[in-house]
Amino acid sequence: MKILVDTCVWSQILRHKKPNVELTNKVKDMIKDGHVVIIGPIRQEILSGIPKKEQFKKLQGILTSFEDTPLEPEYFVKAAEFSNICKSKGIQGSTTDFLICAVAYLKNFLIFTTDIDFKNYKKYLPIKLFE
Repeated sequence: MKILVDTCVWSQILRHKKPNVELTNKVKDMIKDGHVVIIGPIRQEILSGIPKKEQFKKLQGILTSFEDTPLEPEYFVKAAEFSNICKSKGIQGSTTDFLICAVAYLKNFLIFTTDIDFKNYKKYLPIKLFE
């Protein structure tokens, strides 16, 4: 099973001065097993806001190990549909969050996140979260 690792997880293991050991070990195991996938918008979020060029280059190098899952037009349409469903239920979310949900749904990926918003999305969307 492929697992789409969300930006918040990558950030906690790659960008923090004291990385979360439990999350780091989980992601390392997923990588060893060949389960980790990434999409361009997550790569962009991970690399955004890094003021030091050296740190940016280091993270960019680490992320080159992961090939982006190509984004097809249908993913963006599904993301808009998911956004509309959630908004109609009073749940707000980012464009990237709904794109993650759409890709995961259409590709049958699990989503690995620490963002509690995804638990709210899951109430109304047919997504599967990695527990």
